[in-house]
Amino acid sequence: MVNLRFHGHSCWEIEGKSHRLLIDPFITGNQLSDVKADSFKKLDAILITHGHADHVGDSIEIAKNTGALIVSNYEIANYCMKRGCTAHPLHIGGGNTFPFGHVKLTIAHHGSTGPGGEALGNPAGIVLTMDGKKIYHAGDTALFLDMKLIAEMYGPLDVALLPIGDNFTMGIKEAVKATEFLDAKINIPMHYDTFPYIEVDPKDFIEKVEAQSRKAKLVAVGESYSLE
Repeated sequence: MVNLRFHGHSCWEIEGKSHRLLIDPFITGNQLSDVKADSFKKLDAILITHGHADHVGDSIEIAKNTGALIVSNYEIANYCMKRGCTAHPLHIGGGNTFPFGHVKLTIAHHGSTGPGGEALGNPAGIVLTMDGKKIYHAGDTALFLDMKLIAEMYGPLDVALLPIGDNFTMGIKEAVKATEFLDAKINIPMHYDTFPYIEVDPKDFIEKVEAQSRKAKLVAVGESYSLE
């Protein structure tokens, strides 16, 4: 079993049989988060989709406190290593097998400047294979047709974690279309309500996906969803 716990925005804690990791740990400054950055005592890895402050978040502090390996694109990995972290660089289309599972970076259509305006490479999505389950975290992205290739090359996906907040990423209409392209077993919305710009009703996404005979699940901040 792999358990996914939502900590708000795009932050997910993924726990398998013997490993635990975080994706995009934006905690400090996120008033919707249910945890503190110092809540994590032991982690195997932190995966970062792109350089924006609301995704890099507390990665460096948490990595130093827990000994977690940071996995991201080459530029973000170097950025974190210069700040005292251990990191493994990947880039778009590349993947690597780690003790906790396999990470493949996919394209995403967005930006990736760092918290201080640094150029931190290209944004990415992540296909994480862990304990036999495949999790697609789209990062911040627009809808793109090559999501069909993600499904074809790396599927079948057990879950797709999709931004729905509009303004900076896909809105609900585009995210619903993404569920068609990706054909995941379950679709879960994220990246909404954190800021006024991205306030939407996630139940609208759920209803529209289910109206097309696909499965969707609303996971509230602090709640978990288990892949059996």
